[in-house]
Amino acid sequence: MNADQVQIEASWKELLKEEFEKPYFVKIKEHLVRDKQAGKAIYPPGSQIFNAFDSTPVDQVKVVIIGQDPYHQPGQAMGLSFSVPRHVPIPASLRNIYKEINADLGLPVPHHGDLTKWAQQGVFLLNAILTVERNNAGSHRNIGWHFFTDAVIRKLSEAREGLVFLLWGNFAKSKKPNIDEMKHYVLEAAHPSPLARVGFIGCKHFSRTNQILEETGREPIDWTVDE
Repeated sequence: MNADQVQIEASWKELLKEEFEKPYFVKIKEHLVRDKQAGKAIYPPGSQIFNAFDSTPVDQVKVVIIGQDPYHQPGQAMGLSFSVPRHVPIPASLRNIYKEINADLGLPVPHHGDLTKWAQQGVFLLNAILTVERNNAGSHRNIGWHFFTDAVIRKLSEAREGLVFLLWGNFAKSKKPNIDEMKHYVLEAAHPSPLARVGFIGCKHFSRTNQILEETGREPIDWTVDE
């Protein structure tokens, strides 16, 4: 597979060009093609697989939130971790994220789950696995995406300084070896899923992130998502 065939924002294409040439990435593409030829529904739609990258160019990233894999029900996945389109009910994990923002910053709880506004401010909403089969959570966990997103985190860590990485849950925390902690800030908490029970609510990651950004001379994130 040639890197020129990959439709992704220009700065990410340049940063990741070597990855697109590697055998594992060719196998990812072949797997997706086979699934589609077999009539399987794959989420998010092809045009949105790299939405996180297209929404937040390399030089605009300030914060990184790592999710696991996309939502697997129709109409939910949009290529941004934890985010769903405006007309879709807000998933449980995102509801807990909103509860923490309300408790931490006093902001009102949003009425929709589209996090595009965060992405446009420099919050890189990366899922570790970028695709999933309909109604089959984790179905693409072993097709090679983890090699790709490990490289994304590693190369982003190398290329930039002073980023704030928010690692929620053990899966996200497992990505920490790809981050240079001498150059970046890493905040850890439990996953926001209700299944995690305790540990996310009260983490104050949103105020702490903005404090770091302000102390390093950058604009804080407006964590509201409603217009």
